[in-house]
Amino acid sequence: MIDKKLKQVVEQDVARALQEDLGAGDLTAHLIDEQTQADALIISRQIAVICGIPWADLVFRKLNADIEIDWLVEEGQTVQPDQELVRIAGKARTILSGERTALNFLQTLSGTATRSHQYAQIVLGTDTRILDTRKTIPGLRLAQKYAVACGGCKNHRMGLFDGILIKENHILAAGSITRAIDSARTASADVPVEVEVENLNEVQEALTAGADILLLDNFSLDQLREAVALNRGKAKLEASGGLTLDDIRSVAETGVDYISVGALTKDLISVDLSMRFTAR
Repeated sequence: MIDKKLKQVVEQDVARALQEDLGAGDLTAHLIDEQTQADALIISRQIAVICGIPWADLVFRKLNADIEIDWLVEEGQTVQPDQELVRIAGKARTILSGERTALNFLQTLSGTATRSHQYAQIVLGTDTRILDTRKTIPGLRLAQKYAVACGGCKNHRMGLFDGILIKENHILAAGSITRAIDSARTASADVPVEVEVENLNEVQEALTAGADILLLDNFSLDQLREAVALNRGKAKLEASGGLTLDDIRSVAETGVDYISVGALTKDLISVDLSMRFTAR
């Protein structure tokens, strides 16, 4: 289920995408008689976690409220190669005009969810959660973060407005980690304060200054273990720095709370989907 805010996002995303693709109208679809009816079937060509049903569904319904859409899978479901996802029946023009936009949403968000699922599976059995980042496709921030959650990972802050992350340049501008944290508390006392640290001395300074979360940037496994021991549960610890599927299990086993992975949304490989179309 999607909440009211995300429903508004779906509406906005679909309206923007249809305008982008259709413009003043689908010139090719107009070659087909307006009354011609058709059936279509979307299938997956690979193992995937399906995500984006609300977006794909709305694409066709925006073009024709009378179209018949029968989803054969649920959001977040893992599917197999050649598995049928949805059956569509209605005017041929509607199906053809909406095909690419609907598939774009479905394959992109399913790709995000599928990759997220892969990362989430690797850390099963540990107390570590995989976080996304702000490295998202412009205009699809909430959609991709929704897909990350569908895949079993956890959302980091949505944007610059709902959390403070003090990074290297912020620290340089403020003068020190302690000064940066003090300023953050004064400016925004009701949001969590996270600080990027690059060594164990900075870990200690950030802990002493009262940071809520420490971003352990490019720490070795031994350094991560030392940071966990030094922390003793005072703050949440987040490991980061180009971590891959091959790295994250050993990182999780150090005892950190989170591992942030930009690849969940940035290094996107869309799921291979196709539509089978039959006019009648």
